[in-house]
Amino acid sequence: MPIPDATDSAPLRLATTSLVVLVGPSSAGKSTWARRWFRAGQVLCSDDLRAAVGESRYDQRASADAFEVLERMLLARTGRRLLTVVDTLGLDAGRRAAWVQRAHAMGMTAVAVRLDTTARDVRQRNAAREVSLPARALSRQIRAMEVTTADVLTAEGFDIVVGTTDPDDLPVQVTAPSMLTAPAAARRQRQEPLPMRIGLQIGRFDPPAEDLAGHLVAVAQAAETAGFDSLWVMDHVIQIPQVGREWEDMLESWTTLGFLAQATSRIRLGTLVTGITYRNLAHLAKIVATVDVLSGGRVVCGLGAAWFEREHTAYGWPFPGVPQRYDLLRDACELLPLMWGPGTPSFEGRTTTVPEAICYPRPLQDHVPILVGGSGERSTLRLVAEHADACNLFGDPEEVARLVGVLHDHCADVGRDTGDVEVTNLVTILAAPDRATLQQRVAALTPAGRAPERTMASLHAGTVEEHVGLLRRYAEAGVDTAILTMPVIDADRVAELAPLVAAFAG
Repeated sequence: MPIPDATDSAPLRLATTSLVVLVGPSSAGKSTWARRWFRAGQVLCSDDLRAAVGESRYDQRASADAFEVLERMLLARTGRRLLTVVDTLGLDAGRRAAWVQRAHAMGMTAVAVRLDTTARDVRQRNAAREVSLPARALSRQIRAMEVTTADVLTAEGFDIVVGTTDPDDLPVQVTAPSMLTAPAAARRQRQEPLPMRIGLQIGRFDPPAEDLAGHLVAVAQAAETAGFDSLWVMDHVIQIPQVGREWEDMLESWTTLGFLAQATSRIRLGTLVTGITYRNLAHLAKIVATVDVLSGGRVVCGLGAAWFEREHTAYGWPFPGVPQRYDLLRDACELLPLMWGPGTPSFEGRTTTVPEAICYPRPLQDHVPILVGGSGERSTLRLVAEHADACNLFGDPEEVARLVGVLHDHCADVGRDTGDVEVTNLVTILAAPDRATLQQRVAALTPAGRAPERTMASLHAGTVEEHVGLLRRYAEAGVDTAILTMPVIDADRVAELAPLVAAFAG
């Protein structure tokens, strides 16, 4: 399905997880509007269901059965949080209330669309229909519509209430839920800019192996030219199921960063994040120092407790329990700065003993930043407050803002200035310079049998300008660096993001 776009009028922006209830008398234009902007399967039309369970669309004796089917279909669709349009009269307050309650229970947006067609036009259209509604019944609907005001619908709990006297004047633009408020947030960023650094993660290596080196160089150089502050790779030896299939190419992380160091000159380089179970900790310190020297002092050392048991099994690495891995992570946070610092002190940790913390050459940076990944409120964020220079938080802007508050509480407990800890966030985006191109990219990534709305929501699909709005919300939540990852990454798509990066340049 095409992503509906505006025509001459401002569009009604609908989240992909919306339940839309049409309100208006017969012949007001509800079905005409619904057919124009939505797929047939998204519209639950009581007239069509009368035809399915009765003798025709006008078989009022089949109404009870038709509405029973409608309610069952509504329950099924909202159970999957699918965009759904209810095309009935919408004049029954009890039914409306139940639909709003269902939408909210499923975390969906409840939208009421009033078709405010004049009584005269409604009567004229009704008279021209193949089977017209009796005048008395139509008059009752018109009177019911008069008292079903926008204020009444708002009081019933609808999140959005809109009205139109002409269906042609109300185009629809379906958008990912995360993009619903993006235009307003983008305006805030243009009017009162908040600075934020933008990073780019290369999460997959799609081209054939013989083209991979040139592809990586092109992407890295495009990112640097576009103004990205940092470039990141995952630290895995098998592709993770959240991103792709395990037989896809997956390069070793620190080797890749060493290669990218020679293709770039300014951009910071880091892992998001290095699993502390994959390497001897002292050896890891040596690896990081080497890449820092070869890159001219541009390394960020991301660390994490590791989680992907599958690759531990495949490579014969021990996979201890969570408490033991957190002890190892704490040891890494304490040992690595010793390895990079003066002298050769010994280290006795919880899991690791190093007789001599010796590492030559030292990193070029006086202090190699350590980023700890994860949003664990009691252990991970406490460790960040005590030992790390940065954290990587997960979630939408509201959740990130809450986690930033938790981090700040930990900083206060240990006497740490919150400004000393950089807050980063990894967000997946599908971006395009315009909606026509976005439509094509959504279609290309939507497998058979899946709704394009699902792809839009999962990948935060939006125009570059909409992504300015999304990142503005993260900046307002306290994020210092937003790290973007893309389902398809190439030099051209990275270059398209230059206006997004520029919107947050300090």
